[in-house]
Amino acid sequence: MTDTLATSTGLLTDIGWLATCPSEGGQDGISAIEHAAVAWRDGVIEWAGPQLDLPKAMRERPTHSAGGRMVIPGLVDCHTHLVFGGWRSDEFRRRLAGESYLDIAASGGGIRKTMRQTREAEALNLQSHALDCLTEMQALGVTTVEAKTGYGLSFDDELKLLNVVEAIRPKTRSRLVSTLLAAHVVPPECNKESYIQMIVNELIPAVSAQGLARFNDIFVEEGAFTIEDAHQILDAGRRHGLEPKLHVDQLQDGDGGRLAAAVGAVSADHLEFTRPEGRQAMAAAGTVGVCLPFASLYLNQPPMDGRAFVEDGVSIAVATDFNPGSAPSYDLPLALMLACTMSRLTPSEALKGATRIAARAVGMEDQVGSIEPGKRADFAELSADNVDEWLYHFRPNVCVRTWIDGQPVN
Repeated sequence: MTDTLATSTGLLTDIGWLATCPSEGGQDGISAIEHAAVAWRDGVIEWAGPQLDLPKAMRERPTHSAGGRMVIPGLVDCHTHLVFGGWRSDEFRRRLAGESYLDIAASGGGIRKTMRQTREAEALNLQSHALDCLTEMQALGVTTVEAKTGYGLSFDDELKLLNVVEAIRPKTRSRLVSTLLAAHVVPPECNKESYIQMIVNELIPAVSAQGLARFNDIFVEEGAFTIEDAHQILDAGRRHGLEPKLHVDQLQDGDGGRLAAAVGAVSADHLEFTRPEGRQAMAAAGTVGVCLPFASLYLNQPPMDGRAFVEDGVSIAVATDFNPGSAPSYDLPLALMLACTMSRLTPSEALKGATRIAARAVGMEDQVGSIEPGKRADFAELSADNVDEWLYHFRPNVCVRTWIDGQPVN
């Protein structure tokens, strides 16, 4: 159950290595401090820095010891499909036997299979499953989670998924950000044009009127939607106050980087096949690129070239893409390690990508993603010496304690 926000002061001392991850400093600017402390009041950080410099007025407040451990901002998973019914483990076997993602989708599997399972699931069962996942994500140090729809694919079922997220908000300490992804694929009972018209003329206005989502997303890919469809759907969302996001260039080069820049997308995700001109357009537009290494790993395809994006000036977030088919894991620390080994980010770049930059990708950079005065007191204590050692010597879970609003959650 959700506790009321902390109403007292607090202090975490004996931090062996603190990564504050401020807005300045670029992709690798984590601003590490050794032998540090963090102080907060009413769930908001008041001070962070070397423990020897701790202001005298804060030294007598209730104190917790980090025991020399590493401390990082609460991790932000800026791309998940949190609410769904069923799993697709059979497709894992089929892909290993040589079938492609598109082959499986054409046979009735993929997103449309999860659509059928999700439509059949009771809302209470969807809530229970999502809450269980959030609890386990908290234990990994994840404190903020974006939750996309996309498995309802009808007016009523997409609203059902958004309402599941609203129902679990008061039951979890995790911070949740909702994204409408009705334009995931076209459901089998509709033709594409009629489905797009329903999204534009009925669903988006209803979602906006009820305040159920902040972002509007679309999957631009063979077998899903086109660039022209994206302009139509994202323009409709913007007219109703929903900010644009994109799934692009996952399975082939679809000019997704330049599309993201053209529509002013907050983020463009996947980007495995994005060309240099797409990267440059995203850099100029300030669009965050989201690296999703689990999807590349499970689909056995080339990963996003994170190094090229960073060198071209694109800010890169790292997320799990947690879903029941192509990325069936919510282990964000593991995704960070894979972002290093597969996408050539350094450990510091990956950490910044799952904190400050990920917070920007979900529009919460003024609240979370860094350990700075004025931000929420969300952080994680890890049994590691520093970020290089953490992501190099990977272990199942080194998170000892997770804090949200200055209160431990595990």
